[in-house]
Amino acid sequence: MSTRAPLEAAILISGRGSNLMAIARECLAGHIAARVAVVISDRADAPGLAGARELGLETAVLKSAESAGGAALEVSLAAVLEAHGCDVIALAGFMRILSGPFVARYVGRMFNIHPSLLPGYRGLHTHRRVLEAHDTVHGASVHFVTAELDAGPVVLQSRVAVMPGDTEATLSARVQATEHIIYPRVLGWFAERRLVWRDGAAWLDGRRLDTPIVEDFRATPRS
Repeated sequence: MSTRAPLEAAILISGRGSNLMAIARECLAGHIAARVAVVISDRADAPGLAGARELGLETAVLKSAESAGGAALEVSLAAVLEAHGCDVIALAGFMRILSGPFVARYVGRMFNIHPSLLPGYRGLHTHRRVLEAHDTVHGASVHFVTAELDAGPVVLQSRVAVMPGDTEATLSARVQATEHIIYPRVLGWFAERRLVWRDGAAWLDGRRLDTPIVEDFRATPRS
């Protein structure tokens, strides 16, 4: 058993925080060698803050997030992260684009989950775009955050089937159910020091991931 202290994690949200809850529960259960030091939101009314508090987690709302530009928000965010000694940062529905200099400060220990099979469908409205393209496969990607939006090295992806009659809502729900599995898994690898950032790439168990690991959920459709 490792004698290393658990990592101090920050989870950033803007909305419901379903991935936040999945990650936090895995940490509290001891399945991830990390402690959620703080849950941070750019919105005081983000529903996920209430869920975090119900789990006994500390929360913070970024100063000037509503009224000021990105620079002020990033100053506030950096202050919270440093005050809590955060070793790893998980963006979980955090709807702000962070600047290149800010990302560079935390590169290699900041993750995001994106609801598409990257590099396809970067940006917003992924489920709608997948349906409009008549794709038969969709999914989610956990990746290291880099300065280019949704372009950092992907560690793990889930794949789900696009079902006949799917709507944005049903497809989103199926993808999100897999997010709650793969995001904690990647953070667990990072906490165990199995996953590292090296030479601008993701490395797992000493092997460079030139292509992401894929978990296929198509055989067990989730509604």
